[in-house]
Amino acid sequence: MTVEVEKNGTVWTVIHNRPEARNAMDPKSADALTQAFLDFDADSEARVAVFYGAGGAFCAGWDLKYVSTLNEEHPLGELDIPPAGPRGNGGEIPRGPLGPSRLELDKPVIGAIAGPAVAGGMELALWCDFRVMQEDAYLGVYCRRWGVPLIDGGTVRLPRIVGQGRALEIILTGRKVPAEECLRIGLCEHLVPNGHVRGKAEQLAQDIARFPPTCVRTDRRSAIKSQGLSIRDALIQEWYNGREALVKDGVAGATRFKDGLGRHGDFDKI
Repeated sequence: MTVEVEKNGTVWTVIHNRPEARNAMDPKSADALTQAFLDFDADSEARVAVFYGAGGAFCAGWDLKYVSTLNEEHPLGELDIPPAGPRGNGGEIPRGPLGPSRLELDKPVIGAIAGPAVAGGMELALWCDFRVMQEDAYLGVYCRRWGVPLIDGGTVRLPRIVGQGRALEIILTGRKVPAEECLRIGLCEHLVPNGHVRGKAEQLAQDIARFPPTCVRTDRRSAIKSQGLSIRDALIQEWYNGREALVKDGVAGATRFKDGLGRHGDFDKI
């Protein structure tokens, strides 16, 4: 089985388990990962997911051994198949070569990055809401050498995270971006010793999962949807998006505060 899901209460850890190929992505893995994250988003009990690659590598990108089997008569393989079923959640176009890269989930996903997250693997890391990297981890557009373009969101997400100039330097040179540099330029949010990345990501997921879920998803949605809007339009979007959470979670939370919980920044008793 190339994809495994481990559940700890409301936290899911989705594991790509193809270590013999450094978790390079073939169609079977891409379909399985996509379905795993769709199941996570649809499950009423699930709140936060961790995305992890087994065996010391997050993902070495699109499996070029598979890509080499494509030919001029059918150069895009399964990626040329029109999407089936309802539109939405990335379904306007075929799924990405790397699987879930075009999904727009309503719940947070934390990337736990060990070893290489390169080429399409970097794009999967960028798809996550934020990233925890261990010391041996690195990103890079390694597909630059082979003429394989970024088609899993890399040219979209990387400039939004680090700015256009820095993104273009990383994209065009294809160079290795070590974990320490990723932390410095905002490509990851936590840097941990080797062997601790999954534990740290799952701890953060549990921390987030204990908060009122409607409010968590609402604030996440507002931050994402404000991209590209003017300040005024973003404020309008934030208000209409946030009203439900204010009613559903905010009033009850304020009552708990009034009753003595969570005083003076206490996050333990809420």
